[in-house]
Amino acid sequence: MKVFIIEDEIPAAEKIQRYLKRYDENIEILGQAMSVKQAVTWLDENHDVDLLLMDIQLTDGLSFDIFKSVKIDIPVIFTTAYNEYAIEAFKANGIDYLLKPVTFDALSESLDKFKNLKNRLSEQGKVETESVIDLQAALQMLSKREYKTRFMVKIGEHIRSVTTDTIHLFYAEGRNAYIVTEEGKRLIIDYKLETLEEMLDPKKFFRVNRSYIIEINAIKDVLVYSNSRLKIILHLNFDREIIVSREKVNAFKTWFDGE
Repeated sequence: MKVFIIEDEIPAAEKIQRYLKRYDENIEILGQAMSVKQAVTWLDENHDVDLLLMDIQLTDGLSFDIFKSVKIDIPVIFTTAYNEYAIEAFKANGIDYLLKPVTFDALSESLDKFKNLKNRLSEQGKVETESVIDLQAALQMLSKREYKTRFMVKIGEHIRSVTTDTIHLFYAEGRNAYIVTEEGKRLIIDYKLETLEEMLDPKKFFRVNRSYIIEINAIKDVLVYSNSRLKIILHLNFDREIIVSREKVNAFKTWFDGE
């Protein structure tokens, strides 16, 4: 099986690669694209691919834009932190749709589905997706996704539970990560931002750069900043500048717009 990965988050791509090899060490991983532009270029030049693993939100747009630029008859397993794109994904050669964080068991089930489909190719070489995708069941499954609703923190000799609806942001500084509550309290938390990003509801929280994850209601204003970046102004007083990194700007606008 020859697989190509389209994913703009390096940790997520590395995890998928580990899972693929764990599933079958003979799987050949052909490479990785991190943007729509890179994916179009690669797919235009390479056709000996069995399966695409494709994140939906990339640095320069949605992966559905790839299909507008290059003809793709290859089956696709979509991955995303959002569940709004299910119908469009299934229209675009999708054989499965996995919400992040992708687990080994979920990916294994998708790969099993792909292997079964290989024996049911149409004369044109396209997967008969209608016979294998139960869209209604898929959407029901996606709607049941649960995210972390509270975090345990230590305050002196006390252990407290902080609910996510009282958290305005998470940030990393040095080796530590912190919660900042709506009251402006800063509490240390025993998680990395990469882990937090996968635990939190992506409709409410967005990672704007390497150091900050922001809650939607914490944002008071967004300003156009230098070098095509954005600056976030919070409702609470915060003594650090929060900038949306250039590669995150498009995804941030989509998230902020509620799409």
